[in-house]
Amino acid sequence: MSISAAQVKELREKTGAGMMDCKKALTEANGDFQKAIEILRKKGASVAAKRAERSANEGVVITKVSDDYSKGIILEVNCETDFVANSNDFIQFADFVLNAIEVHNPKNLDELFSLTHEAKNLKDALTDIIGKIGEKIEVSRFAVESSENGVLVGYIHHGSKLGVLVKADNVKEEGKEDLAVILKDVAMQIAAMKPDYIAPENVPAEVIEKEKEIYREVAKKEGKPENILEKIAEGKLKKYYEENTLVEQAYIKDNTKTIGDLIKEYNKKYSSDAKITLFHRFHLSDENK
Repeated sequence: MSISAAQVKELREKTGAGMMDCKKALTEANGDFQKAIEILRKKGASVAAKRAERSANEGVVITKVSDDYSKGIILEVNCETDFVANSNDFIQFADFVLNAIEVHNPKNLDELFSLTHEAKNLKDALTDIIGKIGEKIEVSRFAVESSENGVLVGYIHHGSKLGVLVKADNVKEEGKEDLAVILKDVAMQIAAMKPDYIAPENVPAEVIEKEKEIYREVAKKEGKPENILEKIAEGKLKKYYEENTLVEQAYIKDNTKTIGDLIKEYNKKYSSDAKITLFHRFHLSDENK
């Protein structure tokens, strides 16, 4: 049967698939609109299968925090090219996934893709967007955090390739807004300086011992006396903490103070005991996903 341009246009508007794909689907379905949609969806699954082995190193990192700062989400969604990462279809899909996470609180990716949100199964939504765009697309990771007496703040670096979610607990209600402003700077610090841990006490004992072993060995090779090797190692460890733990890092906006000093100043002002308890740093180029 003959397929009209109007039919093709309608199917394209409905599905977002290409003109030729729509025409082929309508021809195969003998003009049956619903059957044509089904054919396109199956084609999407086929495209997804073909794309499964491709690399998806572009994409976006996005965050969402509730108005009262009690809940925060950070999400990374990947694609193959920067062009697609900036497209409306891809951004809308990422927002759809973010909203699904906000509403349903899945614990992991398997649980996420078993969900139905706004009458749409997440797995089907992923298959559809892959079929529509024609690139490999994947939700690589997300985190959902909450706090009854704390503050969560998100930060997205320009370009949406890097994002941070940071949490502080033991926060008094009267000081939440002020702390949210401080944590925005802290999140920027985490984005720029890439700390591995929050504080020295969070560094695993085996990591500390390995660092000290390296420092002792270097000092020994430099001819330092055996009886001062441990003291040298302890001194070097202080430098390690300053570089790798958030609260010991020099504040990038004022290097006369540390991030720990910022929190101490806040606690003094509000007679509180607020502490940074957690952060997530998602960067598209990270291999540790």
